[in-house]
Amino acid sequence: MHSLDIVLTLVFSSVVLVAMIFPAMKITDWIYNTIQLSEKYYNPIMFTTLISLALCIGVFLRFA
Repeated sequence: MHSLDIVLTLVFSSVVLVAMIFPAMKITDWIYNTIQLSEKYYNPIMFTTLISLALCIGVFLRFA
């Protein structure tokens, strides 16, 4: 993978980051209600889900 591929993937991911907030919140709510985690894990799970979704869409946009 060239450095240009990495930069373009991160650029695409940063644009999609705002659009992925709502799906990340819904996925986190589902995980929170299903597994019954404590409230201190809610934000880290949401941010991890948000970054993961944005990177997945960024990779898809770069290579599709």
